[in-house]
Amino acid sequence: MNVARPGMVASPHPLASEAGAAVLARGGTAIEAAVAIAASLSVVMPHFCGIGGDAIWLVADRQGRQRCFLGIGQAAGHLPAYEAAIPLRGPASTVTSACAVDSWGRALAYSAGQWGGTQPFADLLAPAIAQARDGYVPSRSQHFWFDFRRDEIPHWGRFADHFSAVPGELFKQPGLARSLSLLAEDGCRSFYDGRLGQQLADGLAAAGSPLGAADLAATRTREEAPVGLDYRGLTLLAPPAPTQGLSTLAIMGILSHFDLAALPPSSPLRYHLLVEAVKQAFLDRPLIADPDCSEPLPWDFLDPQRLAGRALAIETTRALAWPHPYRHGDTVFFAATDEQGRCASVLQSTYFDWGSGVLVGDTGILWQNRGAAFSTAPGDRNAIKPGKRPFYTLNPGIALNKGEPHLLYGTQGADGQPQTLSVLLTGLIDYGMTPEEALAQPRFLLGKTFSDSRDSLKIEASLGEAAIEELAALGHEVAPLPALSPIFGQAGAISLTDADTIHGAHDPRGEGRAIRSQAHSFTK
Repeated sequence: MNVARPGMVASPHPLASEAGAAVLARGGTAIEAAVAIAASLSVVMPHFCGIGGDAIWLVADRQGRQRCFLGIGQAAGHLPAYEAAIPLRGPASTVTSACAVDSWGRALAYSAGQWGGTQPFADLLAPAIAQARDGYVPSRSQHFWFDFRRDEIPHWGRFADHFSAVPGELFKQPGLARSLSLLAEDGCRSFYDGRLGQQLADGLAAAGSPLGAADLAATRTREEAPVGLDYRGLTLLAPPAPTQGLSTLAIMGILSHFDLAALPPSSPLRYHLLVEAVKQAFLDRPLIADPDCSEPLPWDFLDPQRLAGRALAIETTRALAWPHPYRHGDTVFFAATDEQGRCASVLQSTYFDWGSGVLVGDTGILWQNRGAAFSTAPGDRNAIKPGKRPFYTLNPGIALNKGEPHLLYGTQGADGQPQTLSVLLTGLIDYGMTPEEALAQPRFLLGKTFSDSRDSLKIEASLGEAAIEELAALGHEVAPLPALSPIFGQAGAISLTDADTIHGAHDPRGEGRAIRSQAHSFTK
């Protein structure tokens, strides 16, 4: 952990954190630092994110301005007839466009217009271009996820030739370096209707994707107001539908009816309440869908009376059933705050680890499989249709104290994101933990995971044998896992505790780093 003022970045990879900190050291804004981080992560964490994916941003400043940038790609304009679920891999899974790069441009335009950002786009991409061109030593995480999918990879075309890496040796991505260089020369929109966009359209067509040039050209980031909920005197912000930010806020709204601070942090009752709040909030989650393509609901997800009713439904002496399907997904969370207290909290993803597995032409760009989140059932609120955005698990957060940014937070993990955030936020807010302490808390994950098909309560054994036995006695089907297990995702947090101090940390379950930075210098 680092304690510093005035600026800080946190990301799941040290090279990306260094790229962002260098921007702050040059006097750049938090958004400019976040774009440098985003580009770097697209290179050094190709198993979790990339420019062939999407991104969601929350930004806020001390002047009371808060905005959300929903960089969510839409379904292709011409879709095949589906007789079953959308495939999870391969060209048939590449049914949504990729909006991450457009979100960078939209966020940078906001930075220039509202925050006076002046950093050249090419300078922000320079570290990522160098990492792709000259190589980097792959992380343990990258090797783990390649090995985890080793039996599937032979079915992914040219993927194995491109992403095979030798431990300890430099891994280079020359095609991606060329694509990033084109972006640096031509700007973000070139990904959609410029030189790079034409290469992508040709490569997608050759691969058999339903996406075409018109779909790329139609891709646009939405700028919207975030949704908010009061919790213990703070205002928690989250992205609106079609994201599950509403579910995260609903969990916290339900928990506000319980005096968690009166319980020890490792109390089995605390964890029981967190788990049961997740169950209650997730009852409504299947109704979250693209508001442009769905009938409005007759009630508000965050209606105080509705949340109070959900809290009353929790039994402190018995675990209720968990009937919900599992949504897989991997992503990266990163955040930045600059010397003016301006903040960016971001999640970027290609949905599954390694996305669709489809490399687009010779661009070096791995396309996402976010379209697999759509339903093919007629009448489902999340049913696929041309131009529609899928239900989205990404939900970065910002907490405000008296209207000013106080906490930046987010996590990897699909269904696990709201669950991890319930542990993280109650640690930070109810127990007054530092980010480092809150991130090290034992975590749980309810339901199926990529490696476990049981609808069990996975929980880190560091909670303690006695507490785990008490949870089992309450009726939870407990499956203990080793402490700091990677299946619980990688989270991060920055806390702006007062005018003089910032605390930041990234997850001990990964290799990330928080770095402090002041104009003209930064310290690891």
